[in-house]
Amino acid sequence: MKYIKNILVLAFVVMSSSLMMGQDIHFSQFYMSPLNLNPAMTGVMNCKTRAIVNYRNQWSQVLTSDAYSTYSVSYDQKVAVGRSDYFGIGGTFWGDRAGALNFGTTQGRISFSYSKKMGGYRKSAKYLVFGADAGITQRRVDLLGARWPSQHDGNGGFCDTCPGGNGALGGDNDFIHPDLSAGLLFFNVMDEASNYYVGLALHHLNQPGVSFLKDANENLTSRLTFHAGGQFEINRDFSILPGFIYMSQGQHRAINAGASARFNLGSRTDGQSWQLGGWYRIGNKVDGGIHSDAIILSTRFDYGNYGIGFSYDITVSKLSEAASFNGAFEFALNYLICGPEKRSVYCPRF
Repeated sequence: MKYIKNILVLAFVVMSSSLMMGQDIHFSQFYMSPLNLNPAMTGVMNCKTRAIVNYRNQWSQVLTSDAYSTYSVSYDQKVAVGRSDYFGIGGTFWGDRAGALNFGTTQGRISFSYSKKMGGYRKSAKYLVFGADAGITQRRVDLLGARWPSQHDGNGGFCDTCPGGNGALGGDNDFIHPDLSAGLLFFNVMDEASNYYVGLALHHLNQPGVSFLKDANENLTSRLTFHAGGQFEINRDFSILPGFIYMSQGQHRAINAGASARFNLGSRTDGQSWQLGGWYRIGNKVDGGIHSDAIILSTRFDYGNYGIGFSYDITVSKLSEAASFNGAFEFALNYLICGPEKRSVYCPRF
């Protein structure tokens, strides 16, 4: 078992120091990270202002101190336009650290949206939302922590005193690049307790170069995201919230689908509820077929303008052989600032 762990650690070191491209960040609680999901989600809320914090820690039992960690902080607000339309503006800052080489990505971006009412009445409405964002991304890698073939001791471990490589890529170990995304969102609020939405986003429209090598020409492939979800009231105390997300980037595909059950702890409008959900994530194999990635257990508690979510990914892929109960822990916190709202209903409460 120790040998298997060491081989897996070595594999993750290799992946984290990839010279081609890094994995895009993702959150299992994608519904609590709207601006990372789709720029058209900017300002789409029933309140005026929203602040969200997300944190994810992945594979800590396998990689210990070299575990993958991701954080995100976002802020957005909506501004009324005319009788029924809205303009949204927001900002997001996120960072990602991966593996023993501290392969890191940091991004700051500004997003905008415009919501056009397509029909409905005061208690129900249909909207089409257009959104876009622009950001600056920094990528870096620290080769001082690299393990080289000459340092392998032949027994599944490494010799720290053995000579290694020179730690140079012959390029830039720290660089920045621009990043552009755009998206669409349609939602239908049927009443104050039932709704559905469908969204589509295209990330990395400009396909920036992301190679650390001096003379290499490797571009970050655009990523397509399709997502859908909603809330359907069964009775005044119980609702079902299904959700679905499909992501495609180059040769890679991933699907995360499931549902949460929401139990109202007060009235429909006082914001007190508890959720319990289950999700299943699968991906494709490059040489054909699909593989199971993780079963996700989630819970969420809403009280007034606060929402707190927790989830845990139970790994069901072959990586589960490295350690029992390995996976990813995730935390999300959102805070809404509402104030008086005299206009008609606008959107679902995410």
